[in-house]
Amino acid sequence: MFAAMPRRLPSPLIPRLLGHHDAGERVAIIDELRSVILSGDVPAGTVIPLREVADAFGVSQIPVREALKTLMGEGIIAHRRNVGYRVTQLTRAELREIYLIRGGLESAALTAAVAAASERDFERARSVHRQCASASAARNGREYNRHSREFHEALTVPCGMQRLMHMLQSAWNLTEPVQPMAHIGNADRAALNEDHGRMLAAFTARDSAGLLAAANEHNERLALVVAGLGRAAGLTDDAV
Repeated sequence: MFAAMPRRLPSPLIPRLLGHHDAGERVAIIDELRSVILSGDVPAGTVIPLREVADAFGVSQIPVREALKTLMGEGIIAHRRNVGYRVTQLTRAELREIYLIRGGLESAALTAAVAAASERDFERARSVHRQCASASAARNGREYNRHSREFHEALTVPCGMQRLMHMLQSAWNLTEPVQPMAHIGNADRAALNEDHGRMLAAFTARDSAGLLAAANEHNERLALVVAGLGRAAGLTDDAV
């Protein structure tokens, strides 16, 4: 008698796919897969079964494979021979490195943004900061993670430098499956949000030096917080 093969559990990705592909098959598949992965609803390391994804979209495996290759280029999907496609799973060291890169890119964007921002930009930043504060007070880590990104975007988008913003957004995307702010303590979230308040005050005062100093302090705190994340956040141990 042969032992029964263990049944593979269904990927949590599949139920979240809407299967919309009206705006051009490959592009729409890329957009939807990216959106689901960046939502944080699909944990790092999640298997992406090629056949099931193709069935969900009602297409052959060819455009799905092409879409996955594009997302591999963005770093949010990984592929291993004889294993297949998975949502990229970062090591602790990789996460720390991404935060370091992100901090440098953001500093460059903030310098230009603080001078170019309009009153509308200021109000946008204030509004998102209030949402961050509400999520922090409610101890809702997932919501805080989302609004925290929106806050940083509100402070950097006014720089008007599209290539810089593209690099910055790409760096942010790499950490989204981890949902870092959902895995830290409430006290740490509150402290990070207080940093946001100081950044906001300097931004709306057009105080470039003060903004960069507050952002640097914020990034130093982030580095300490991120260093404490582990397997519960979907990270793997650093390579030896």
